[in-house]
Amino acid sequence: MQFKTTIRLLAALAVAGTALGAQAETAEVRVAQQYGISYLPLMLMEQNKLIEKHAKAKGLGDIKVSWSKFAGGNVMNDALLSGSLDLASAGVAPAITLWAKTRGTPSEVKLVTAMNSMPIYLNTRNPAVKTIKDFTEKDKIALPAAKVSIQAVTLQMAAEKIFGEGNHNRLDALTVSLAHPDGQAALLSGSSEITGHFSAPPFQYQQLEKPGIRTVLNSYDVLGGPATFNVVYGTAKFRESNPKTYQAFLDAFAEATAIINKDKKAAAEFYLQVSKDKDTVKDILAMLNDPQIEYTQTPKNITKYADFLYKIGSVKQKPATWKDLFFPEIHPLPGS
Repeated sequence: MQFKTTIRLLAALAVAGTALGAQAETAEVRVAQQYGISYLPLMLMEQNKLIEKHAKAKGLGDIKVSWSKFAGGNVMNDALLSGSLDLASAGVAPAITLWAKTRGTPSEVKLVTAMNSMPIYLNTRNPAVKTIKDFTEKDKIALPAAKVSIQAVTLQMAAEKIFGEGNHNRLDALTVSLAHPDGQAALLSGSSEITGHFSAPPFQYQQLEKPGIRTVLNSYDVLGGPATFNVVYGTAKFRESNPKTYQAFLDAFAEATAIINKDKKAAAEFYLQVSKDKDTVKDILAMLNDPQIEYTQTPKNITKYADFLYKIGSVKQKPATWKDLFFPEIHPLPGS
């Protein structure tokens, strides 16, 4: 009798220990994403509850994952710094800006993983604009966040190439902050002051289907080749306090990326189902099969953005290598 009681007690202690171990990490993960097909891995993670799946596999029990949607990286950064968000996702430029701002502080932020490599297009409906040097004060260029989004910084890099050193901000006064769906609606309306839109897939491709819309800038031309478009980033404090949860996120992200690359037709169908986009499966599949578009965790050409931001004084810190920007889990990848 005493032996059975001891066994029950030990079993109860083991259960309690497991519960306490699970409770030692956060019971809720707060993740944010933005608009467009570039965020497809996060959409899959949300809909298929992949973070919850991997968290449970690591003995964390049933954790809550809260998802938010933001229009731009600047708002995302504010949410991360305020403590109302655990993991943000945005273009490379906002992530690097926050990394530099917080480096060496208690609020230190680093990049968690690259999300993809994708070209981004600046499209226009103004027939007089053949290159970006043809934009005038009569034009307005919509992008997610003026001066800080990856579109804004890419435009600055292109401006410096055309107008010369120190002229990176030549077109800044023409930019207007708008979420991608709003920017596209303004461009296509024909009655708005918006004559250019620097956006992302699928919006940029949808625009090119309309008569009179054409591309005047491709980010790959500015960067000299394929480049990371979006990344996930978060605080060192969150990673250190929740190592299993953090790894569960990475495992979930890797699974989502593999799902996309294994069956792109199914991924296209999923995107349309969740996004309610009016495109066809054929159109979305064509984007996913574009050899310039790749869903990958490997960082590409990220240091070119970091070096430029440092050169123009937008950030006060410069990474020695791309690995300085990322938490160590991604370091084994052949990044740049």
